Amino acid sequence: MKRAFTVMSILSLGLGFSACSNDASKTATTTESSSTATDSKGQSGVQDDVSAKNVVQIAVGSKDHTTLVAAVQAGDLVNALSNAGPFTVFAPTNEAFALLPAGTVEGLLKPEKKETLVDILQYHVSVGVFKTENMTDGQIIGQVNGGNITISKKDGKIMVNGIAEIKATIPASNGVVYVIDKVLLPPAEKK
Repeated sequence: MKRAFTVMSILSLGLGFSACSNDASKTATTTESSSTATDSKGQSGVQDDVSAKNVVQIAVGSKDHTTLVAAVQAGDLVNALSNAGPFTVFAPTNEAFALLPAGTVEGLLKPEKKETLVDILQYHVSVGVFKTENMTDGQIIGQVNGGNITISKKDGKIMVNGIAEIKATIPASNGVVYVIDKVLLPPAEKK
């Protein structure tokens, strides 16, 4: 009886080990397959034609934001802004970019200016959703780049830093996009 128990125990252990090794090889194979399948573009590579658009998809779908889209792509910020957020994005129009001195946009899109470009773009993004009906005159909102913007309300208009007017509000799946008529430039660093 004791011998039969020992034999059964050994057989059970052997079957257990073989089952584990098969599962491990299946897991390794599955992991390799799934990592190959997901080596796409990060969050921005997720195909979803049913849900509400995220802040990047809204900009991409707007004929008035092609310059902003090109800048976001050059700054490698597409995936970051496609994530869950929530984000408040102050999105300058093509006309707003055209108001900058000649050659500014072209210069910022060069690879050697990427750090400056990213700083400017991140100055247009807040973490969290700040709704216009809750904004107050003099409200300071922290931006992703570490700077702050100031909201002002006058004559029914909402202004950002006293220069950019919020022209439209577009809800997004990961926040809100405010169309603005000027590019926000971070204040020069004090040395």
